[in-house]
Amino acid sequence: MNYQESLDYILGTPNPGGVYERNVMETLMHELGDPHKDCRYVHIAGTNGKGSTAAYIASVLQKAGYKTGLYTSPFIQRFNERIQVNGVQIPDDALAEITTEIAAATERVQAKGYRRPTIFELITALGFCWFSREKCDIVSLEVGMGGRLDATNTIEQSEVSVMVNIGFDHMEFLGDTLPLIAGEKAGIIKPHGDVVVYGQEPEVEEVFRKACEAKGASFAISDSSKAVVKENTVDGTVFDFGGYEDLRISLLGKYQVRNACTAVTAIQHLRRHGWNISDLALREGLWETHWPGRLELLRKDPIVIVDGAHNPQGAEALMEAMAALFPGRKFRIVVGVLADKDYTASIDIAAPYAEKFYAVTPPSYRALSSRELAEVIRHHSGTPVQPFESIPAAIETALQEADKQDILCIFGSLYQVGDVRSYFGRNVF
Repeated sequence: MNYQESLDYILGTPNPGGVYERNVMETLMHELGDPHKDCRYVHIAGTNGKGSTAAYIASVLQKAGYKTGLYTSPFIQRFNERIQVNGVQIPDDALAEITTEIAAATERVQAKGYRRPTIFELITALGFCWFSREKCDIVSLEVGMGGRLDATNTIEQSEVSVMVNIGFDHMEFLGDTLPLIAGEKAGIIKPHGDVVVYGQEPEVEEVFRKACEAKGASFAISDSSKAVVKENTVDGTVFDFGGYEDLRISLLGKYQVRNACTAVTAIQHLRRHGWNISDLALREGLWETHWPGRLELLRKDPIVIVDGAHNPQGAEALMEAMAALFPGRKFRIVVGVLADKDYTASIDIAAPYAEKFYAVTPPSYRALSSRELAEVIRHHSGTPVQPFESIPAAIETALQEADKQDILCIFGSLYQVGDVRSYFGRNVF
């Protein structure tokens, strides 16, 4: 297969209907020669902040001189973003070559009576194969959904298991309470492993604490409440944490400070396992971490910020960050959502900060139409709203109506971030 045929093969895989047992992934890995056993891992689970935390950790490890893999989802503009080694995306020809091998292995898996692997299982297999061939020293591995049954949980051991912020998402699969969701995430905890938990609700922390006790794993909370923020602007944040003064991150938002604190705590555990990570590597790695589509500044005149917040918890964190950056201000908000998300709660959270909403339809078969979204906004707030047929049309109108002091905030779905970044000429990951 060539590159496009490979993408068609992977992304054209039918949904199995909610059957996500791990034996299919394990069988596929065995057919491919168990490439996942060739690397060491930092495994990151949670609801919000997985990708950013994984990126922080990968950047620090790369600065420390290690050949570092990074596996994340979803992609923003190009599929290859999901699989990187030392910041370089998997090449098209390598992706095609490995996918051809995976397709043959899939036939053998199905011949044994198993279902066809899911899209995410195929992509995860692709990542494991590439990291193995590149002989990565370590991989920063983001869980797709949940943890216990996730394709990434095929790995047998991790250097550190990291639990970031837990919220309500994918409840049809993970449960309808925070402890139930946390219980699924806790499935990545390995016997006698190290676990770092983002400080959050006590009932969630207790789930992880008990899971660690049951598996003889160490348990540590990254208490970001102890972080002291010294500077917070659109150019970045300076803060003290964990004995370090003047740590700097370019990613915006108080929640990114919390994610960075979690990454710092994970790095400290890696050091205890013998990984040679200097303070300079830690500082440079944090500062040079870039993560598109997460409170990303796209323009300053007027200010335009895009964020992939797609659930109420994400919307709350986004509005908290915007209010801290621009106290007392209201924003022109371009918003598009998926129909299977709790978008009404997200709108309720954003409405007090909105001067006007511009409703769009994200590029996904799961999207809620801009007209339907506009009706929801009218019903839930008295804020003016206008639906648009395209994302560029909404942005153009918002910019035309804005003056130089206005602030444009774009959020609601990661699926629309690529189109937004392209509009502003940000075509490189």
